[in-house]
Amino acid sequence: MNAPEPYERYEPRVPSDSMPEWRAALSVTWAALPFLSLGYLTPVTFTAAFVWRRSRHLMVSAAVYWGLFALAVLAGFGLGPVMFLLSVGGCAHAFLIRRQVFDPHGLSGVGNEAVVERVRRQRVLRDKARELAAGDPRLARELRIGRPDLPRQYKDGGLVDVNHAPREALTLLPGVSADLADRIIRVREETGGFVSAEELAAVAGLPATLTEDLAEYAVFLR
Repeated sequence: MNAPEPYERYEPRVPSDSMPEWRAALSVTWAALPFLSLGYLTPVTFTAAFVWRRSRHLMVSAAVYWGLFALAVLAGFGLGPVMFLLSVGGCAHAFLIRRQVFDPHGLSGVGNEAVVERVRRQRVLRDKARELAAGDPRLARELRIGRPDLPRQYKDGGLVDVNHAPREALTLLPGVSADLADRIIRVREETGGFVSAEELAAVAGLPATLTEDLAEYAVFLR
C-alpha cells in the first residue's frame, strides 16, 4: 500500500500557537475587537463567545462588561476609565482566554485537519485510479495500479489488485489475514480471478463484514 504522503506541518503565525492558521487568525481577530472598537464591542465580543461555548466564565464576563458599558452610557460616555477598561482590559482578557474559546479541548494542534484531508485525498486517488482501470485496463497494468509490491510512480490511494497482487500485498487489505490471503490466491488460481468485492467474498468464502472495506480498497484488473 502506498506510504502516506507527507504533508506540510502547520507553522503557527502566532507565537506559541498550535492552532491551524485560519483558526488562530480568527481567534486573534476576535480578541482584538475590544481594542479595535475602543471598547464599544467588548460586551458583544464576550456575549458571542458565551453563546458559542456556553461557558459560565464567559457568561459572567459578558454580564460584567455589559454592566460597565451601561454605566458608561448612563454617564454619557463621560467615564474615560470605564471605556479604557472595556477597551484595553477587555482586549487583554480576550487574548488570555482566546485558546479556551477557539480550542477548548486542545485538539486543534494535533493535526486532525491534516489527517482528515489526507484520507479524503487518498479516497479521491482511489476513485480516479478505479475510473482509469475501468476505461483502460492495459494502461492501469502498466501504471501498476493496485501493485504496492512493485516500484511505481502512479499514486492510486492504496488500492490492491486482488487478481494479481502477491500474498504480502493482499494482507494490506482491511481484515485480510495471511490465511485469507492464501485462500484468495488459491481460489484465484482455480477460477481465473474475480470481478468485484461481492464475488470475491462469495467465491472465496470471506466474512460478509469485509465486503464493504474490500470494495473500498480492492481493484480487479483482468
